[in-house]
Amino acid sequence: MFRVGLGKAGLFTDSRDMVMAWHSRFTGFEMGAGMSRSQPTMPDFGVPSPARMYDYYLGGKDHFPADREAAERVIAAYPQARTLALANRRFLERAVKFLAGKGIRQFIDLGTGLPTSPNVHEVAQGIQQDARVVYVDNDPVVTVHGRALCGQDDGVTVIDGDIRQPEAVFTNSQLTDRIDLSQPVALLCVAVLHFITEDEQPRKIVAALQRQMVPGSYLVISHVATDGADKTIIDEITDAYLGATSPVVPRAGSAIRDLFNELDLAAPGLTDVARWRCTTPAKTGQIRVLGGVGRKRLRTRP
Repeated sequence: MFRVGLGKAGLFTDSRDMVMAWHSRFTGFEMGAGMSRSQPTMPDFGVPSPARMYDYYLGGKDHFPADREAAERVIAAYPQARTLALANRRFLERAVKFLAGKGIRQFIDLGTGLPTSPNVHEVAQGIQQDARVVYVDNDPVVTVHGRALCGQDDGVTVIDGDIRQPEAVFTNSQLTDRIDLSQPVALLCVAVLHFITEDEQPRKIVAALQRQMVPGSYLVISHVATDGADKTIIDEITDAYLGATSPVVPRAGSAIRDLFNELDLAAPGLTDVARWRCTTPAKTGQIRVLGGVGRKRLRTRP
């Protein structure tokens, strides 16, 4: 339900600046580092975007009336939405710190969303100075933002890609130029898999991701859960996203746990993101986002 967030101050002062930046970057006058010269279709800002809705939850400026209207419907249904969004973001930061502390130097953030400070590369490089990060998103507005902020960082690449097409993502030359898939990597699927419908087969997608992971790699997932939630609230939230670029699909905790099949969950296992390795855990509400970090097992000698 909630992902990405607040752009760094000074990138765009308001949504009008974002539209102007979009036009300038895709009319051939301003090409960011690593950008394709093919011109993507201008996005329809009249359709709510989960990324821009999340920016609104966190008090950012990169959103439009359609995003604000849909986000307000979510907040009306669940007033703690902003708190939940922040808890999810803090979970991501703690997970990256944990993995960098384990020696992981390669991170692929799938469905990264709008840049938020501290970004994944800022957190990882604060512990492993040579850490490399690839940000992947299928929203062209997100990739414009990401390249504007990160295009000068030698350890960072921003690519267009869709988690629904994992093979295409992992054969992208921009990714393979940055990431050595023969070495351990952390795949970050933070608040993205609940935008994958059952018809799009989330378990099949995660299995494909795991095939890209060598032993010793990690998979990070956070996902909106239905356990203990009022069905009326869940229905109101899902209705608010029906007209967005992606619907939201909350799932039972058992289904989320199944996404870690064949991985070893790091302590404390799959739990509320507000409590995962948090020294001062916040109170949890009725709607929860569950998060966990799973490690691909090392091969044992016969």
